[in-house]
Amino acid sequence: MTIFPQLVIPDTLAAGPGPGNTDPRVLAAFAASGVADHMQADVIRGMKEIKQMLREMFGTTNAYTYGVAGTGFSGLDCMLSAILPGDTIVAFNNGTFSGIDCQTIRMKASSAEDLAANPVQPQPANVHVIDVPHGTSVTGEMVDAALAEHKPMWAFMAHWETGSGRINDLAGFNDACEKHGALGLIDAVSSLGIADYSIDDYPAVVGWASCPQKGVLGLPLTYAPVSFADAYVDIVNKRGCRTYVNHPVLGARHWGVIDGQDVDAPAYHQTHSCYAVASVHEALRLSLIHGRAQKAADYAFHESILRDAVSAMGCKVTSNMTSLVVMNLPDALAGREKELVQGCRAEGFAIWPTLSEPVQIRIGILNQLSEDAISDIVGRFADAMLKMGANDVNKDAVLGQIRSRFAEAA
Repeated sequence: MTIFPQLVIPDTLAAGPGPGNTDPRVLAAFAASGVADHMQADVIRGMKEIKQMLREMFGTTNAYTYGVAGTGFSGLDCMLSAILPGDTIVAFNNGTFSGIDCQTIRMKASSAEDLAANPVQPQPANVHVIDVPHGTSVTGEMVDAALAEHKPMWAFMAHWETGSGRINDLAGFNDACEKHGALGLIDAVSSLGIADYSIDDYPAVVGWASCPQKGVLGLPLTYAPVSFADAYVDIVNKRGCRTYVNHPVLGARHWGVIDGQDVDAPAYHQTHSCYAVASVHEALRLSLIHGRAQKAADYAFHESILRDAVSAMGCKVTSNMTSLVVMNLPDALAGREKELVQGCRAEGFAIWPTLSEPVQIRIGILNQLSEDAISDIVGRFADAMLKMGANDVNKDAVLGQIRSRFAEAA
């Protein structure tokens, strides 16, 4: 029998699209949680308060607003479980993650024959995937045209697509769904807790799913926030869905939401973690103390400084998100994006390439909202470019530019 040495994982600077570096106060809440039964009184109180804080985060009165145990994909799987075989859907793909969402949708909407023909990548005729070019946002006009043509029951879109760093048109999507009578579903994985919006302002969108580790800044494997309007819940109650663990209605019962009402005694659905409850509670508390509007403004300000800094080094930014910069390297380094990323990651500087073509570099600022953090990110990136031969990069000048921006804002 082989006895391996104890595993020690060092700190890294998580400067990609997510997960971000978890706030030390969230980690402390996780570590300080006592060993408790998942139905212990303080755990239940924490879950009730998480439910209320998530409603504040989403900007909603939806009773069915709670956390799905797992990663962001667990929340998305829960939301998409309302789709049944044969349902007509229009789904928009403009990056890696909306592409995975579209694959999930095709699986859920497939007949047995569709799955037998292609078990992993079924192609049911009732699902219409609109492929939008990489680096291009989904517009309201695109949604309107697709819904007019296909007249679907459901429409799906990612709000912020980190695969390409693009913000898609939420207002236009909502208006098109309302106009054509489609039920909207939104992947809010990358926008919740970063952008300042209230989902109740978009009544034609009936389902929302996010994740714990991006804007919420909890641990990656805790609770994925979801929120469902009454119209969505009514459909699930009438037709059911083919899942148990991620069932949109049964999952809510564990959070004390039964028949659309908050109740004192939640119904058992699955075993939850007291550690996850403690850490997500603290993450949400910190986010609400920061304030949705202020946090959104802070992200926009810091992203603009990062954008200007990498542009000064000759990079060409193609994204419009405020938590992530997606860029092409200068012409002299073109084609060496993966090499640069691998070199950075070897130094504990965790940036990312895009996961689909064309290969670009992604640098994120999740939980990095300070002058020191942005200077650290830019300094490390400048060092990596210089190491690869970008001799025209003036690291000192770029860092001076950052200091000037923060001094002007002080």
